[in-house]
Order: sequence, then C-alpha cells, then structure tokens
Amino acid sequence: MLSLEVDSVDCMVDPHDRSDRFELIADCDGATLARFANDVLEDDPPLAVRQEPRPQLVMQQVVEPVERRPFNLGEVVVAPAEVELDGHRGFARLPGKAERAALSGAIVDAAVAGGHRLTEAITTTLADVAADRAASRRQAWAESKHTTVDFETMEDET
Repeated sequence: MLSLEVDSVDCMVDPHDRSDRFELIADCDGATLARFANDVLEDDPPLAVRQEPRPQLVMQQVVEPVERRPFNLGEVVVAPAEVELDGHRGFARLPGKAERAALSGAIVDAAVAGGHRLTEAITTTLADVAADRAASRRQAWAESKHTTVDFETMEDET
C-alpha cells in the first residue's frame, strides 16, 4: 500500500485493491498498459474478450459544493473493456476513445487479480502513477492557490 499526501490529506492507494487499481489503470498511459499486456500475453495464457472495447457515453455525476447534492454534469466518452485471462476477470474503463489502452488495462487488471508473475512490476508501476498524479495535483494547487478569492458577506446591520 502506498500513502500519499494530497492537499494536506493522507490518501491511501493500494494497487492490489481492485477499486484503487481501476483508477490507477485509468490514469496510466496507454503505452505502459500495452507493454504490460504484451508481456503478460507472451506466456500465452487463455484469453477471452468478454466486452470488446467500444467507445460509449456515460453520465458524469458530480456533487454540487454548496448543498452537497449530486447532479449530472453531462455525458463523457469512455472506452470500457472486459476480459477473462487464465480464469480471472479483468476490467478497465478509460476516458476517451482509447480502445487499445482499455483492452490492455483489462488484461493488466486480470493479471494482477490472478497473481501473474508480473504482478509486482505492474503494481509498482501503478503505484508510481499514483505518486505522479499526487505530485501533479500538489503542483497545480501550489500554482493556483494564490488566486483564491475570499468573499465577505454583508449582513443587514439594523
């Protein structure tokens, strides 16, 4: 497990945890996912593609910051893929029309789920992706925090 500090809040990321792994795979670049998928497939394991990677629209839901109510922001394009690799299911959903990366991500997910010999290398790389993402967020925050606007409220003074 990897502990990251993001905006002064500790965030635990575990590439072995499937939910965390989905996010990390979505953040990983396609070339890295393809390299790992090709390395996994070199062993010629049984592979069945359960869901072909085809772009589709999904609704992106966000939480309104004042009343904390969810609302639908709009539709976004994603490329989902699902495979079964040597008896283990893998899934990935990547933003945009990234069909190859989605299929590679699903293979990577199944490999980690099945404890493939490359699991350690894959999870280390995914942890590095998480660290890079956290560093990028800290940098963006550092660059933009000086633009924060403080609003004063004027109340009726009667």
